[in-house]
Amino acid sequence: MASSSPDEPPAKETPGTECPTYEEVICLDRAEQNQRLAVEELIKTEASYVHTIELCVCDIRVHLQQKQLPDIDLEGLFSNIDDVLCVSKRFLKGLEATVSQEPEQLLLISALFQEFKEEMESVYKVYCACYEQALLLVESYKKDPRLQQAIVETLNTTVPHTGASDLSFFLVMPVQRVTKYPLLLQKILENTSARDNAYSALQSAASAMLEINANINEYKRRKEVATKYSKVEHLTLRERLGRLNKHSIAKKTTRLSRLFMHEAGIVPKTEDKEFDHLEEKFQFLASGVTELKENVASYLNNLQVFLLSKPQECELEMEGAAQQYRRLMGMLHHTIFPEFRRRLDQLVYQPLCSLSETLKGPQQLIRKRLDKLLDYEEIEEKKSETGNVTYDEEATTNTYLAINTLLVSELPTFNQVAMQWLGQILRSLVALQRDLAKQVLQEAEIELAQLPHSHVPLPTFWKMVKETLRQSGAQLNSFCQRFETVMPSPVVQPLSPAEERRVLSLVSKHGPEKLYQVTSNISGSRDLDLTLQRGQIVALLHEMDTKGNTNRWLVDAGGHRGYVLAGKLQPYHLVQSQKPRMQMLAPDAGAERRRHSYTLPETPRPQVLVTPPAFQVVAGYAFAARSPHEVSLQAGQPLTVLEPHDKKGSKEWSLVEVNGQRGYVPSSYLMMVPTQELGGWSLPAWSLPTQQT
Repeated sequence: MASSSPDEPPAKETPGTECPTYEEVICLDRAEQNQRLAVEELIKTEASYVHTIELCVCDIRVHLQQKQLPDIDLEGLFSNIDDVLCVSKRFLKGLEATVSQEPEQLLLISALFQEFKEEMESVYKVYCACYEQALLLVESYKKDPRLQQAIVETLNTTVPHTGASDLSFFLVMPVQRVTKYPLLLQKILENTSARDNAYSALQSAASAMLEINANINEYKRRKEVATKYSKVEHLTLRERLGRLNKHSIAKKTTRLSRLFMHEAGIVPKTEDKEFDHLEEKFQFLASGVTELKENVASYLNNLQVFLLSKPQECELEMEGAAQQYRRLMGMLHHTIFPEFRRRLDQLVYQPLCSLSETLKGPQQLIRKRLDKLLDYEEIEEKKSETGNVTYDEEATTNTYLAINTLLVSELPTFNQVAMQWLGQILRSLVALQRDLAKQVLQEAEIELAQLPHSHVPLPTFWKMVKETLRQSGAQLNSFCQRFETVMPSPVVQPLSPAEERRVLSLVSKHGPEKLYQVTSNISGSRDLDLTLQRGQIVALLHEMDTKGNTNRWLVDAGGHRGYVLAGKLQPYHLVQSQKPRMQMLAPDAGAERRRHSYTLPETPRPQVLVTPPAFQVVAGYAFAARSPHEVSLQAGQPLTVLEPHDKKGSKEWSLVEVNGQRGYVPSSYLMMVPTQELGGWSLPAWSLPTQQT
């Protein structure tokens, strides 16, 4: 059919021209009818969807909660379905409100989709990301007849009209609904004229729903990558070696060389200031949680040790306040402190452990990001040189981008929630301490009110306190003077030759004022910590570690340098003996040329002034020597340990001296016992309990 030229006059109307006009009217009526039906389908299906989700939340989940089945993970099954229901109910209310405004209904529906775009994406992406895990739970419950029977009974009781046999029928509905929005809008759009005012708005709404679905799919992919790499695997050395192959060794070698080039400045690092800032906050939070967890664990252990001692059950030789003291300490040990420890463990320590476990996933993901970043940089460098990459290299690049994008988007929220969690734990700790102080003060006030001096005026009471302290000070001075007069003279215990040379080396390097002695055995548990024996002499180098912790000191143990706890060191003083039994080794004149050449000078060497120890070493069992290098022992026989190891450094044998004979004995045969009480003096004005032997 030829078209007329625009210059030609319009043709005269004929009766035959009415037929196309009638067809157009019929077509328009059919399009309007289909459009109206599509809008009704959108609203009705949304109402049915919301009703089904309400059944799932208010009936099915509540019924399962009432059964109290500990093996069913309701949170894992239903995820954030409450948020989905809340958004869907508000969205349905907005759709139903457009029915009464038919001329502008399409524009209002389009605007409604745009208004709920961000909320829909935020709730549906979380639900869809957890949907696969929910299906795995449903399948696992099917394998347990008891759980499957409970679920079927719940469905038959709450929603018998649906005929559903498992929960997957309901769990899939939010996933289906969010993917159906673009189809419903497209159906409305197909029956809307392009000249309609609402056409462009409907196009934008349909594009927004398609964008939501694309973002949900991308979020699911990132979550799957994060789940894969955030798992903390506890593998044995054999299992780790079993995973090694030519490909993994080559990949790790490439990463290591790339890292070395970063540190050497050969190649520039890929900087991401946003991620670096987020990681710094996360690592600061993680270190704080770890340190607080260790401190609370130590606090709980100290409380347990404190509760083991029960001084109130002993016979105290006290006048006046003994009964009040027993009652107060009994209340503290049996009621207040055990309850405080229980609440501290429940409200502080256990949440700290949970928070610490929660931090392991992001920590593992951050470490994997560094590995993937090194791979990404290598691939980008190759791409710039050759212009193409393999399929595996493209997958590696996408993996890095997914991990990095996920961390940048999720770490701010995670850091904020973790800080709120930690803040709540700290507030609980403060409240527990406040309650403890309040309870102890109340009990103490009750007992103090029964003392004879409780109603004495304050000035008079302080005067009595000063007088009591003066009398006690006078008694203490008298006791000290008496003690000095009857105290046996300190004995001079010579050092072994090896220990002597080591101490002299420390003195020559650091001076005698830097010497300290280890008061108890130290087992190094952290990096750069030393393992030392009780009585060993070290030289102090620095009174704090690299992080400024003054509880860890840097010391020189005569060859090895490292950190030890400051509380296990005490100053060590060298004293000049009046009658030295041995001479001290000193450097000779050739020390400048030969650092290890020594001679015996004529000057006497300093001896170590040692007071009698509170404990002594005795043989716990009898031992018969089997070679000339060993020495026999009798059970209970006192001895002197010269070296707590043999010549090879093994601590299973110790070099000892017994009755003038030296030899090796098994270290397990030795034991520490308290020394006998010193004779020749007694406490003035007090009687001591009978010495137990």
